[in-house]
Amino acid sequence: MVAQDGRRLAYTDFGGPGAPLLALHGHFGSGAAFERLAREVGPAWRVIALDQRGHGDSDRAGEYTREGYVADAAALLEHVGLGPAVVLGHSLGGVNAYQLAARRPDLVRAVVVEDIGAVVDGDLSFARAWPRRAETRAGFLAGVGSSAPYLGGSVREHPDGWGTAFEVEDMVASQQELNGDHWEDWLRVPRPTLLVRGDRSGVLSAEHAREMTVRRAGVRLVELPAGHTVREGDPEGYFAAVRGFLARVGRGDAAAA
Repeated sequence: MVAQDGRRLAYTDFGGPGAPLLALHGHFGSGAAFERLAREVGPAWRVIALDQRGHGDSDRAGEYTREGYVADAAALLEHVGLGPAVVLGHSLGGVNAYQLAARRPDLVRAVVVEDIGAVVDGDLSFARAWPRRAETRAGFLAGVGSSAPYLGGSVREHPDGWGTAFEVEDMVASQQELNGDHWEDWLRVPRPTLLVRGDRSGVLSAEHAREMTVRRAGVRLVELPAGHTVREGDPEGYFAAVRGFLARVGRGDAAAA
């Protein structure tokens, strides 16, 4: 645990002798989602996965602003004292990753962004229709329907039944704070960046992804046959792309860009 503004932030340090890689999950997720990543890139890279505010075993926060998320990630890197690190993020975590690189470049060596753009416009209010609790884990997952694959690591048993580790209203508020134009941060990132897009993504369009590479030097775009969660839709392609990028970063090779 690391303390930040009177709150506890939980994280998983997968260990090993390698260079540090901070992993940031998307909405509804937790650091546990990066267990395979740790296997795929170790031992050359030591994965440290944060349960971001309001997610996993971390405390809820009073607000879910851009500044708050970036400050949490910076606090963890300063706490473990292993920076500068490669910062990898999916969706919410992807924006947090590139904003951290833009605002605290001293902490960031390179960036991997999974399927999120420089302009975000999403809505998580559909989650309000989920059951708050169910008698069993299976019953809860049945109640959330098509969202179940995104919640595997975030369903917990509470005193009054099974439900999510997070509060749905926190996620709705967090998405609202995430929405907007983040081009200024994207264009300020001074580090090599890998942008991974799923070619069936409903979040990051092909046109927007290409614009992100055209408007800023140092960005490598990889598109894979997957939806928004690329590392699950095409895990072999995703991990191959990440390993290749990390190998170039590890060599200090300008071709990482």
